[in-house]
Amino acid sequence: MNNRQKQVGFSQRIRLEWLQQTANLVLAGNDKEAVNASLQELLQDKVSVGGHAMRGNKEKAITILMKIWLNVPRGLGALCSNGLELLKKLPRKDQIAVHWGMAMAVYPFWAAVAANTGRLLRLQGTAAAAHVQRRVREQYGERETVSRAARRVIRSFVDWGVLSETSGKGIYGQGLTCSINDPRLISWLIEASLHARFNGSAAIKDLLDSTSLFPFRLAHVSAEYLVSASPRLDILRHGLDDDSVILQDERDMDSPKKKEGNNG
Repeated sequence: MNNRQKQVGFSQRIRLEWLQQTANLVLAGNDKEAVNASLQELLQDKVSVGGHAMRGNKEKAITILMKIWLNVPRGLGALCSNGLELLKKLPRKDQIAVHWGMAMAVYPFWAAVAANTGRLLRLQGTAAAAHVQRRVREQYGERETVSRAARRVIRSFVDWGVLSETSGKGIYGQGLTCSINDPRLISWLIEASLHARFNGSAAIKDLLDSTSLFPFRLAHVSAEYLVSASPRLDILRHGLDDDSVILQDERDMDSPKKKEGNNG
């Protein structure tokens, strides 16, 4: 994997409707200049109001939006294209999962905050922002920039409706949950999740039940189906009912394990 997993990057509170608008602009065939101009207008009275810094919060937010749906990092072009195609076909209620998946793939920091949030929700029913921040700092370093970015990601979760505020300050409960039954979307989300992981592979059961996907309930599908749905995924066989899914370009295509996976 590359250095994206070590970087924070996601430093702004990003609303779901901004990502939807960005994707719509790309789907309409707009170039980078036109998308940037439209986002400048969209965010004019929403971010950095009254600010004059060359790289204010509005510019940083636009950078995030465009990196997710237009200026995607190397190796994510096919995932992005497939995601845009899904947005055209899926009902509106399922589209949040596509934006979530691209945010994870482009910014693994988003996935890290989500995983820690989802783990706390699963264990105790609530998640304290301070606890999430502490665990994320353990991964990304004891820096104020890490804590600040984690806070903004958590606030994004609230904006998206997947976390709900409680009576306790900084304590959040589970917000909306979405059942995902479309096999195409499940396969795409698994691929997006793998891009957010250091080694690009994980056991199928861990992927389907991952706390980084805490707003979603994925129907359980076989590793064979996932691989058949995406040419960029492959199976690693460890034994009966112990399959792992891996990104094909993350290892030597001629390795013995590759051949074993194809013949299993």
